[in-house]
Amino acid sequence: MKNLFDKKALEIIRKFLLVNQETIAVAESVTSGFIQAAFSMAEEASQFYQGGITAYNLGQKYRHLRIEPIHALKCNCVSEKIAQDMALHVCDLFHSNWGIGITGYAAPVPESDNELYAYYAIAHKNKIILARKISAQKDDSIKIQLFYTNKVLADLSDCILNIHK
Repeated sequence: MKNLFDKKALEIIRKFLLVNQETIAVAESVTSGFIQAAFSMAEEASQFYQGGITAYNLGQKYRHLRIEPIHALKCNCVSEKIAQDMALHVCDLFHSNWGIGITGYAAPVPESDNELYAYYAIAHKNKIILARKISAQKDDSIKIQLFYTNKVLADLSDCILNIHK
């Protein structure tokens, strides 16, 4: 399973977090725990990875991540705002410096007009530093989830490298 994840990105993230004595937590929906799995497999994960939550439906996103329910109902829990709120609130939930929130679609459904996309956000010290939409080509759902996971890891490692500049 280790070969499924972007090792280079994980190593950049791991080293940065360890050197700076910072931590990260993850709030996932569409990726169903793949980002959490990637971090848990990193060397010395317990030194920087606080944990994560997979909240798949509105009730759980509201209960654990304080997602605003009226907005969530309007967008089927898939929007940039939802991803941002997930990233910010997972930091509070796990007392971490960094947070990732991701929500979207890995299989065609009427609510997404049968399109495959996800919104994700990265928070650092209570501020959103990156929020994006990722689109995917139709494929096996697991391959799409891994695509989203590795895109988020790569973008987080790029953010970290830019902090050093």
